[in-house]
Amino acid sequence: MNDSLNLLASGRRSQIAWFAIVLVAVCMSPLAAQSKLDSRRFHYPPTAKQEILDDYHGTRVADPYRWLEDVESDQTSRWVTSQNKLTFDYLAGLPQRTTIRQRLTEVWNFERYGFPVQRKEQFFYTHNNGLQNQSSIYVADGIHAEKRMLLDANGLSQDGTIALAEWKLSDDGSWLAYAIADGGSDWRTWRVRDTRTGRDTADEIRWVKFSEVAWTADNKGFFYSRYDEPSAKQELSGANYFQKLYYHKLGSPQSEDRLVYRRDDFKEWGFRSEVTEDGRFLIISVWRGTENNNQVFYIELTDATWTVRELVAGFDAEYTFLGNDGSLFYFMTDSAAPRRRVIAVDITRSARAAWKEIVPQALETIQSASLFQDQLLLTYLKDACHEVRLFGINGQSRGLLELPGLGTVDGFQGKRSSQQIFYSFTNYITPPTVYRYEISGGESSLWRAPKLPFNAADFTTERIFYESRDGTRIPMIVSSKKGILKDGNNRTLLYGYGGFDISITPNFSPAHLVWMELGGIYAVPNLRGGGEYGRAWHEAGMLDKKQNVFDDYIAAAEHLIAQKYTCSSQLAISGRSNGGLLVGASMTQRPDLFAVALPAVGVMDMLRYHKFTIGWAWVNEFGSSDDARHFAHIYKYSPLHNLREGTCYPATLVTTADRDDRVVPGHSFKFAARLQACQSCNKPALIRIETRAGHGAGTPVSKLIDQAADTWAFVLDNLEK
Repeated sequence: MNDSLNLLASGRRSQIAWFAIVLVAVCMSPLAAQSKLDSRRFHYPPTAKQEILDDYHGTRVADPYRWLEDVESDQTSRWVTSQNKLTFDYLAGLPQRTTIRQRLTEVWNFERYGFPVQRKEQFFYTHNNGLQNQSSIYVADGIHAEKRMLLDANGLSQDGTIALAEWKLSDDGSWLAYAIADGGSDWRTWRVRDTRTGRDTADEIRWVKFSEVAWTADNKGFFYSRYDEPSAKQELSGANYFQKLYYHKLGSPQSEDRLVYRRDDFKEWGFRSEVTEDGRFLIISVWRGTENNNQVFYIELTDATWTVRELVAGFDAEYTFLGNDGSLFYFMTDSAAPRRRVIAVDITRSARAAWKEIVPQALETIQSASLFQDQLLLTYLKDACHEVRLFGINGQSRGLLELPGLGTVDGFQGKRSSQQIFYSFTNYITPPTVYRYEISGGESSLWRAPKLPFNAADFTTERIFYESRDGTRIPMIVSSKKGILKDGNNRTLLYGYGGFDISITPNFSPAHLVWMELGGIYAVPNLRGGGEYGRAWHEAGMLDKKQNVFDDYIAAAEHLIAQKYTCSSQLAISGRSNGGLLVGASMTQRPDLFAVALPAVGVMDMLRYHKFTIGWAWVNEFGSSDDARHFAHIYKYSPLHNLREGTCYPATLVTTADRDDRVVPGHSFKFAARLQACQSCNKPALIRIETRAGHGAGTPVSKLIDQAADTWAFVLDNLEK
C-alpha cells in the first residue's frame, strides 16, 4: 500500500509572478484565528443516517453511514455529486490555485525515462516527453541510438485514464506482454505485441490482479496468476480470494490456459512466479496477505508433469529468489537474520542445516539484492538512506558503489548474464537520474539526467533525530529552501506512512518542490511499522503496537514545534493509504496539534476494512474486529469511530477516487460524513472525489497536477496568515 509520488520536475519560468503568491507565515493568537474562521460558513450536503448497530464482542457500535459503502448505488452517486460540487466550488474560488497550477505545470513538464531492458542488441524503455498523461514504450538499436515508439500508452484512451501498468519482454525480445489498468483499478488485462511488427496478437488475459508474467525460455508462453471473474456489482468491492497460477500458450484463448497450481484449502494464498534464467525451473513465491513471510515452491520445467515441489514451507520468514547455479538457489532472507542476509540452498539437499550463508546480517538492513555475473549488489538502509555494497558470489566484500549523496537508489534489474545494468539516484531535491553500471569494470556513467527548471542549490535537506513518547529514537528528514529561519513561523507539511514493512526513503516529487518554493518545510519521519531498521522495527508498529506509529508521528510534530521549525497553526499533516489511516488517527487523537489534515485514500473504518477487495490481506498488519483481542486495540484508534461531536478538528480535505479497489472509497465517504457531523468550528471538512481514478498508480499527469494544485491552495487558505 505504499503510495509515494515518484515523479520528476522541470521549468524555471515566471519566477516573479510565482513568488508573488508566497505569503509570510505568522502564528496568530487563538482569538485572531477564530475571528478569521468566523468569516466563513460551510453548509454541507445532508447525509442520511441508518439505524445500524453492530455487536463486537459485547460492545455495540453504530454504523449510520453504511449505505455509503455501496459505491454503485444511485443514492451514493448523488451524495458524491453534491459533495464534489461543494468542494470544487470552494477550491475554484481560491485565488492562489491558478498560479499554483501554472507553476506545477511548468515543474512537471520534463522528460522522464524508465530503466532500459536489453534483448540482444536492442534496448526497450519507457519515455514521457513531459506533460503526457502516460509513459510509452520505445525501442532502440543501441543504448545511445535513436528511439522509436513500440507502444503508445497515450493512445489507449483520450483522457489518459487507461494506463500501461506493467510490461515484460520474452527472452529473445520478440514478444512484449503488457498490462493495462482501466480507470485506476488494480485489475489488469494482459495483451501481447509482436516487437518486430508492432502489432498486437489476439492474446488477451483478463482478471489478473497482484501478478506479473513469467515467460518460458522457449518464448512460447508465460505463467501468470488470476482470480475468478467477479460478478458485475462486485468487480470493485468484492473480496479477492483463491488466486490460481496458470500457463498461457501464445496464440490460444485464455479458456484453454493450463491450470498449474491452486489451493482450495487456503483461500488467502497467492502465487508469484519466476522462470530461472537457465529455463529449468519455475520459482513460485507463495504469499499470504501482506505479511513479510512467504513460502517457496518450484517446478522442474523439463518434467512434463510440472509437479509442484515444496522447498521452503511454513511461512516462517521472507525469501526473495535472486538466481541459481543449477540446483543451487540464492535467496535474500530474514530467516535467522531480522535485518536480512543472503543464503544459498541446494535443492538436492534442502534441509535447513545444509543452507549456506553467503553474506551475513549487518548492522544495517538489506533493502534489496541483485545477482549479476558473479557479483551481488546489496542495497542497505542506513538511517533511511541507501548504501550499495558489492560482494562476490562467495560473499567476499568488493567495496561500495559510489553515490552522489544521501538518497534513494532504484533499479539493478535484468538478466544475470548482463554486462551492463541501470539504476537511478534521487532525493527530495534531486530528480531521479539514471546511470549505467558496467559489471566487469565496476564503473558508473550517466545515461539520462532531466533538465531542471529550478536550482537545486537553492534547497537544503538535513537528517535529524528525535525521541518518541516511549524514548525510541526516530530519524526524520527535513527539506526546505535555504535561509529559512527557525523562528516557529514556517508553514510545514509533515508526511508519514509507518506500516507494512515499507521503508520511506528520499524521493523527488514536483508537488513537494512547489511546496518548498512556496516557503514551506517538508518533513518526513521514519515511523515504526516501516522497514527502515528491519523486522523488529516493523513489528513494533503493527497489531497491538500500532499506537506506536501514531505516537511517533505526533512526537515528530511536537519536535518540529519545540525546535522552532513551525507552530501548530502552520502545521499540515499528510499521508496516503496506510498513511491516510495515520493522518485520521492523529487528527482524532490530537486535533489541537495541527492546522490542516490531508488524509488520502485512507483506511478509516478499521472494523470493516477486511470485508472488501484485498482488505483481508491486511489482517496480518492490523488485526481483525472478528477477533476480540484485535478489536480491543483497533477500536481505540479507528479514525471513523473516534470522531467526537462538539470537537474542532483541523481543516480537512479528504481525498479518494471512485474506482479505488485497493482501499475502497466507502472508507473516505463514511469518514467525511461523520467528520462533517462532528465539526464544531468553521474549519472546512471537505472531501474531494476523483473520477476515473483509483488508488494512485497510473493516474494521468493532468489529474496529478490538478490534485496538487487543489491541495496546496487548500492548505494555504487554511494556515494562519
